[in-house]
Amino acid sequence: MTIREIAIDKLQKLPDSLLRQVSDFIDFLTYKHQAQPKVNAFQNTFAETWAGWFESVDQLKVGPTEPVGDYQQ
Repeated sequence: MTIREIAIDKLQKLPDSLLRQVSDFIDFLTYKHQAQPKVNAFQNTFAETWAGWFESVDQLKVGPTEPVGDYQQ
């Protein structure tokens, strides 16, 4: 017997009063697993963007500046 057949057998034995809760939980699981890739794709893009920015900043050359006035000396 497959997991699908076991689940269907259990559903058939449940009283009608509990079927609404099972249906809501199935909807929740479906939503949760559909929404996950979208979030991960956004996080990957966001992380890649920041990584690129840090890499470009790390390559900047910083040198001493000439003093402009008495204050900077």
